[in-house]
Amino acid sequence: MFSRKTTMIDPDKALPGRDTDPFRRAAKHVVLGTPVVAEEVPAGLEVAIFGLGCFWGAEEIYWQREGVWSTSVGYTGGYTPHPSYEEVCTGRTGHTEAVRIVFDPAVVTFADLVKQFFEIHDPTQGMRQGNDVGTQYRSGIYWTTPEQEAVARELTAVYGAELERRGLGTITTELAPAGPYYYAEDAHQQYLAKNPFGYRCHANTGVKFPQTA
Repeated sequence: MFSRKTTMIDPDKALPGRDTDPFRRAAKHVVLGTPVVAEEVPAGLEVAIFGLGCFWGAEEIYWQREGVWSTSVGYTGGYTPHPSYEEVCTGRTGHTEAVRIVFDPAVVTFADLVKQFFEIHDPTQGMRQGNDVGTQYRSGIYWTTPEQEAVARELTAVYGAELERRGLGTITTELAPAGPYYYAEDAHQQYLAKNPFGYRCHANTGVKFPQTA
């Protein structure tokens, strides 16, 4: 149905997108009861943004984590403003499917979330996760603070060394500062709460994050 594009599109060839968000969404998270579009983050909370394949299953895992206040799914890392799901799936926007997590660092740290990130997908697969192929399924950590950057780089190096020690390949996770994040359409928000028997992609290496001091 959609092209399986595995090479990032040049910015000047990306789809033009839109000036404003054309999509309506429910105000509240159907599981957590908190705002889905959480631009104003409550004091003391932080934001983490990860790309790890199909965003339906990724969001479901993270909304169950203690200390997570809200989650949403969307598109980031690309060029097209306010894209639709269908546009992202063509590979012509440059975006990856992402989960945005608002969390309480007093309960769950960014490092905890990153370690879980590495354990629940395969960060060596490049532009795919399992049978899901395309640039929109690439692995990525998009930090929102300098402290998150330091943690992301350190833990990526640790997990990468463990995978290479086991002969499982090299990490291809994109590490970058968080750029524009565009909320996906309402049908995709908390998709697996609305469709409990829906599709889940949990390709992973089977390797637990190694113990660190």
